Amino acid sequence: MRCLVLIRPAMISYFMQAGFFQFNTAFGRKQENLERVRAATRDTSPDLLVLPEFFATGYQFISQEEVADLSESVPQGETTMFLAELSKEMDMYIVAGLPERDGDIFYNSAVLTGPEGFLGLYRKTHLFYEENLFFTPGNTGFRVWDTRIGRIGIMVCFDWFFPESARTLALRGAEVIAHPSNLVLPYCPQSMRVRCLENRVYAVTANRTGSEQRGDKEALTFIGQSQITSPQGEILVRAGMDEEILGIADLDVSRARDKKLNDFNDLLKDRKPDLYSC
Repeated sequence: MRCLVLIRPAMISYFMQAGFFQFNTAFGRKQENLERVRAATRDTSPDLLVLPEFFATGYQFISQEEVADLSESVPQGETTMFLAELSKEMDMYIVAGLPERDGDIFYNSAVLTGPEGFLGLYRKTHLFYEENLFFTPGNTGFRVWDTRIGRIGIMVCFDWFFPESARTLALRGAEVIAHPSNLVLPYCPQSMRVRCLENRVYAVTANRTGSEQRGDKEALTFIGQSQITSPQGEILVRAGMDEEILGIADLDVSRARDKKLNDFNDLLKDRKPDLYSC
């Protein structure tokens, strides 16, 4: 694993350090995956760390029984408790994806933890492909948390495909969108430049590497290419397709607070919501 850190730009007005950890999750080996995250942050821990979707369990489930076995309650489950403890130990905020069990209902979810402990839960709104066989679409809506390092919003993987996801988070005040992912389609890395540009927000997309082919299912190959994108659509850090890497960049959060395109245009104030519905 290598660690990539960008040099802080000059004249920072208000900055935070954000990062992703991209790696190849071992399916079903939860403890092993958790320890890999701990090892990756032992020497370098950003203010905000984003981990992939289902980072501790793997992605390609083959039965509802398997989903039930690997899913956890939130915040009492092993994974959330691990993340909360790591957040306290390393004084950082973490956003990570996990399969959540709420009674007999299962969600593709993401949690936010911080030095204060567990802070919140988001349930994925737009399920992708065979997720629809095992999980229920989320009911939390898109949420933003006001933290001491900035306003953090969450969307999960395929949510990016729907412009309303990032726009809703921006309208609710998100400065940084944490984006846990298990991307297999090739479009997201380039498209996140548009999502960030049209909303003037940062985004930290944390994807995984490797492939899974379980049972008689179609093989899934994950595209890697985790990246951090600026409000101007700049790619601040992009990982390779196959590398294990902790990628980190310094973010000037004030850039995400300025929605003015020029002296006459403000990207959010110029909206005409009454004309958009159909």
